[in-house]
Amino acid sequence: MSHVDSGIANLAPLEQAREQKAWYWYDWANSAYTTTIGTVFFGPYFINLAENAVGGEDGRFEVAGFSLPPDSLFFWLITLSTILSALVLPPLGAYADRVANKKRLLAILAWTGSFFAALIFFATGDNWLLAAVGIVLGNLFFGAAGVVNDSILPLISDEDDRDRVSSRGWAFGYLGGGLLLVLNLGVYLGHEAIGLDEGLAARLCMLSAAVWWAGFTFIPYLRLNDHPPVEVAHVEGNALRRSFGQLAETLRDMRKYPMALTFLIAYLFFNDGIQTVIASASVFGAEELGHSQTVLIATILMVQFVAFGGALVFGRLAGRLGAKRTILIGLVIWMVIVTVGLVIPAGNVPFFLALGAAIGVVLGGTQALARSYFSLLIPRGKEAEYFSFYHAMDRGTSWFGTATFGIVLAVTDSYRPAIFALIAFFVIGGLLLTRVDTERGIREAGNDVPRVI
Repeated sequence: MSHVDSGIANLAPLEQAREQKAWYWYDWANSAYTTTIGTVFFGPYFINLAENAVGGEDGRFEVAGFSLPPDSLFFWLITLSTILSALVLPPLGAYADRVANKKRLLAILAWTGSFFAALIFFATGDNWLLAAVGIVLGNLFFGAAGVVNDSILPLISDEDDRDRVSSRGWAFGYLGGGLLLVLNLGVYLGHEAIGLDEGLAARLCMLSAAVWWAGFTFIPYLRLNDHPPVEVAHVEGNALRRSFGQLAETLRDMRKYPMALTFLIAYLFFNDGIQTVIASASVFGAEELGHSQTVLIATILMVQFVAFGGALVFGRLAGRLGAKRTILIGLVIWMVIVTVGLVIPAGNVPFFLALGAAIGVVLGGTQALARSYFSLLIPRGKEAEYFSFYHAMDRGTSWFGTATFGIVLAVTDSYRPAIFALIAFFVIGGLLLTRVDTERGIREAGNDVPRVI
């Protein structure tokens, strides 16, 4: 005799899958800003504006009693944006946890960031100040939207499929950012054939990234659901005052989640190593190994598309081994990469491309799994707040790796020991990660323990 359920079929898994697909599109949207503006075009274009303002590369800026060359001004701007992020993101996270319509908050932050990014298009001649405003506030709102986006991950995925969802989102991001970068490099390298001067071509490429970011953000905005706040402690006052009150409460309560804190410190080290390798790879390839701009551009593109596959592979591997073990495997590969940098022969293009491919394999995977692993260690109702610390501490300490790289370079006058010195960040980060008791951390946070940890 057949059994017929009296209730309505459970459509929650289908709805959850639909939300996950919508969420992937924000990674697709915002990665264009990182690749086209942050990685390739803004730095050289801004330095050119700054040099125009002081009469050439030998000119100096006088800022607060300091005499700065034009090219160093760019790095000070990035430092300023990271400091602002470290100050702004934690109270924003506390506020976001008290908002049901997180998709609207995500969209507002993203559209505001894309507006400031678009301002760079109008910075011409010697107008470096407008470009500076564009990049500092663009970076700030990029980070703010990232906090809200990451906090949505635990709301649309169960503990068992968190790694898969995070990895797919990250992979989708690399694919989107890579596709737009291919188009933009085609426009930039062929600017004469289509009747554009070099500066206008660069500005159009950066404008396209701002439009891409804003346009594709409409997909998660329209397709994600509202998720009412849960288990948020009562604090008096309006939403803004409550957010600062909740922030103070969380700072006091963080001692209840020692595994989350241990992972945060581990992440600061190994992520700083990753970011410094990425930031210095082009300079290392050009100055130490003597590769042409064409080889460097080809390598950047290859890394984007290899990272797409790498994130998916790491997501599958985490399904078998657990996220912690898979991240540790990734950190060992990062150690091998910086060690190879010590001995890789100059001028050998295949070796350099192979090194780029290795970076691509672990780049997306380690970062995607770090996001999903951390989400298991944080309490319900405080997702955005904890992810704001995740982003703010990352940004606030992101100069450790570059400072180490710069000091070793200054002492040795060689990029090889400078890149190898970053192995310390992967070793320390890995050792700290081994100290995280995953099951204990998940239970302390009140989350369900996945089948594979």
